[in-house]
Amino acid sequence: MKRLALIAILLSLSFQAYSQKGTYGVRAGYTISNLDFEGAPTMVNEHRNSFYIGFYGDFRLSNVVSVVPELQFSPEGANAESLHLDLIQMPVLFKFRLNQKWRFGVGPQAALKSHKEGDMMRNFHYSAIGGLEYKFNQMIYVDLRYSYGLSNIFDDNVGVEAINTNIQIGIGYQF
Repeated sequence: MKRLALIAILLSLSFQAYSQKGTYGVRAGYTISNLDFEGAPTMVNEHRNSFYIGFYGDFRLSNVVSVVPELQFSPEGANAESLHLDLIQMPVLFKFRLNQKWRFGVGPQAALKSHKEGDMMRNFHYSAIGGLEYKFNQMIYVDLRYSYGLSNIFDDNVGVEAINTNIQIGIGYQF
């Protein structure tokens, strides 16, 4: 009986989400990433610059608030090859419209490491994100985001702790 009630609740939530007015889009841009070590790093720790790409859905909850789940690929970590993190990320932003042109967003992000076995880094990472968006028109916008890692990127047995921080500067197209 409990299982049937849970399935009914989940189905009603999914119907509610699909009934909301939503738009979809793509965003891409430049990423600047760095690892913040606890204590002094034992290796050279230069930031890593690269490009990211992602896809999203933007679902309005009201005239001011929308929820924006995304799926994106973002090369992050530090510049040394042994510290590269190529991540498949799923941020979920709550965006707040300030006026016709500006929105800001905050939310959590989960990430999955996309390759490399045995590199002493965890497969899952968690971050908090904040960002600002400026719309040129109904379809094209630019955005700036900052993500701050909430979990250690290294396995527990390594004895080193570091979090991933990242700045994304991008452009988006809304269908």
